[in-house]
Amino acid sequence: MASRAQISPARRAAYQVLRRVFEDDAYADHAFRSAAAGLDERDRALAQRLAYGAVQRVRTLDHAIEKLGRRRVHRLDPPVRAALRLGAYQLAFVDGVPRYAAVNESVELVRAAGLLRAVAFTNAVLRRLAGGIRESLDGLAEFTAREAALKHSYPDWVAETWWRDLGASAAVELMHAQNEPAEVAVRLVRGKIAGRQDHDIPGAWLVDRIDETALAEGRIWPQSRASQLVGLAVGAEAGERILDLCAAPGGKATMLAGEVVAVDVNEARARELEVTVRRLGSSNVQVVVADGRALPSELDGFDRALVDVPCSGLGVLNRRPDLRWRAEPLPELQLELLRAAAARVKPGGTIVYSVCTINADESEAVVDASGLEIDPTLADEWPQFRHPSRPEFLQTLPHVHGTAGFFVARLFRR
Repeated sequence: MASRAQISPARRAAYQVLRRVFEDDAYADHAFRSAAAGLDERDRALAQRLAYGAVQRVRTLDHAIEKLGRRRVHRLDPPVRAALRLGAYQLAFVDGVPRYAAVNESVELVRAAGLLRAVAFTNAVLRRLAGGIRESLDGLAEFTAREAALKHSYPDWVAETWWRDLGASAAVELMHAQNEPAEVAVRLVRGKIAGRQDHDIPGAWLVDRIDETALAEGRIWPQSRASQLVGLAVGAEAGERILDLCAAPGGKATMLAGEVVAVDVNEARARELEVTVRRLGSSNVQVVVADGRALPSELDGFDRALVDVPCSGLGVLNRRPDLRWRAEPLPELQLELLRAAAARVKPGGTIVYSVCTINADESEAVVDASGLEIDPTLADEWPQFRHPSRPEFLQTLPHVHGTAGFFVARLFRR
């Protein structure tokens, strides 16, 4: 009988993440931190790839398991289900992993979970998957939104939203892009760094990995190029008062010149924001814990506001593997926050509204409903990021720009 020692540390950790995400509703990144504690760099990288990939591709994997394994996934014991998903992901999407390792170690995970009666079944299903999963998935169509959602592992509503907003071809390209690893980008705060400077976004660098020493010393800040674009779009200047609503964890707030009031409703996130401010030496930033829709009366008369609101996150799905299964549009909240921030800006002041999503319901529609005047010169300043159908706005797209998907509008208060 095989022993638990025959299961690699990376696969054991990935298996724990899958079980916690789908059995305990844990966030994948939180589950991974605890599961991967103590792993060396190589095992940690493999564990993350396997765990995040299987969470991300779970809809497609379940389809293959049901088709080739001839058993409804939801009826399986949770440990068996997790082992089959982990093995199926390796067989379908990871080159260089020997089939026997993907099959045998997944079987051993079931044995280690104490489900001896399910060992033979798991082994049989995985061997059928090894012989046909790639061909089966390659044969899936993508002519409609729902077909593409199954093939690329997205909820139907996400695929249908992109189909509506971008068209079929661009929607499929976006699905591909959001299943690939996200860029590793940082904002250079001070000093020098090894990497490749981005020529479109001043201060943005693409790097192979995050330099933990430079991060601890506050010389860099991990931040997508699209996120940095939002901070630059504010156009804050020395001597101005700036309101940053929903400011945690602080990447954008610490980019802003002037006297910055950074607001977040969540006390834990506000503490995280304070840590960021101290680390980066942003002495011009004051942190306030408050609901952006009911700000203290003294927070008024700002020259500019940044309103980077909570959203469905459809522009950052490759950074958070479980987000696609949790995502929810929030247009009502977004409109409330935008109007509340605008009310605290001086007449003639500007408001930048941004969301890390690709969904017209949370972007263009919210701006249109706000009644605020649009500043069309924003797109003239950044023509390479001009919105494909609304040229007065910006929209970064992962499949076009290689960075996160952000919508950005600059508005006037008259």
